[in-house]
Amino acid sequence: MKTILINAQRIQKDNILEACTIIIEDGIITKIAPMDKYLPCSGAVIDVKGALVTPGLIDLHVHLREPGFTHKETVKSGTMAAARGGFTAICAMPNTNPTPDTVDRLQAFNAIVKKDAVVNVYPYAPITHGLKSTELVDQKALIENGAIAFTNDGVGVQDAHTMFEALKQAALNQTIVAAHAEDDSLKYDGVLHEGITNRKLNVPGIPSVCESSQVARDLLLAEAAGAHYHVCHVSAKETVRIIRDAKKVGIHVTCEVTPHHLLLSENDILTDNANYKMNPPLRGNDDQKALLQGLLDGTIDCIASDHAPHAPEEKAQGLLKAPFGIIGLEYGFALLYTRFVKTGFFTLEALVNWMSLKPALIFGLNAVELKVGSVADLAFFDLESEITIPVRLVSKSANSPFVGEKVVGDAVMTMVKGQIVWRK
Repeated sequence: MKTILINAQRIQKDNILEACTIIIEDGIITKIAPMDKYLPCSGAVIDVKGALVTPGLIDLHVHLREPGFTHKETVKSGTMAAARGGFTAICAMPNTNPTPDTVDRLQAFNAIVKKDAVVNVYPYAPITHGLKSTELVDQKALIENGAIAFTNDGVGVQDAHTMFEALKQAALNQTIVAAHAEDDSLKYDGVLHEGITNRKLNVPGIPSVCESSQVARDLLLAEAAGAHYHVCHVSAKETVRIIRDAKKVGIHVTCEVTPHHLLLSENDILTDNANYKMNPPLRGNDDQKALLQGLLDGTIDCIASDHAPHAPEEKAQGLLKAPFGIIGLEYGFALLYTRFVKTGFFTLEALVNWMSLKPALIFGLNAVELKVGSVADLAFFDLESEITIPVRLVSKSANSPFVGEKVVGDAVMTMVKGQIVWRK
């Protein structure tokens, strides 16, 4: 059966083109034509009423929490939240209980995905068993069972020998090691960035060197191993600088930045509000500026949410006791569109590329393009109407400092293989 989308707007070279018709058959785009050249044909007609249509967004960094922490999120609720935000593919972090560090455990996770996921899910496997800095997993066997890459996200690999051996294996297996860079010996039990705000609120701080020193170590190890090293959620200006230098000398490094690190700094934290507690923490104004510049100059490759849901009672414990993390799937695009595209800081086309094409290219996923013959993994955004981010979300959790903000650019429909998985 055909699906006929009418009154859809497209971007081309930073211009929004006149409304078009898109015809989808068996999950594939078979025709794109201007509205005035549309010839009626049999099929289900959907009027998207001037919404912007883009390739489906891709998120390289999502915590689905299942198995082990289903009070926070599940594969079903997390992928529905992804669809709500315009994402058609996500990469699932392995800091679950148990971690998918064996073939049996990874297969068990894949079975849940097959049953419950509404978008494409690509699982990470851990670098080491149990996320400890000791015994390496069997990368080859896990790749053969669907592992997209390897990460111990949530903790840094503390032992340099372990990381070096993991990178050497990754080079042999032609896969990626994605690092949560954090030297535990430099963390000092911190809960916020070591700067102005942690002193005002009298809580311990995490210095930037906790992140940047481990990135520097790993970049040299990756160079020696000949491996592809990906830095998760870059937060510090020093990290941006050393990644920029590493790229100049030919080290194979890519990296991501989160919406919250682009939108916020430590100066936005005014009270003991754990919805502002994430790891890495919100850093200073200079760091925020460096992240934005790094994105614009290509040092930072893409944007990823680091969607990290927690239950309300967990976040209610305050900065000292609450877990790290905020959610980010449902309104990340709208927040960035409102703050940066509508103000002219960067273009709409660049934002779409950082959230769709670039992640696909980094991880070797099928890059969906808005053209005939492409899979109909599509997102639709309302660039006109202003909405308020609600307290009740599709995600099981609502731990976000952005609740109550007014934004433009809300996702209104998401399609995976031509099937509607979210419609407002």
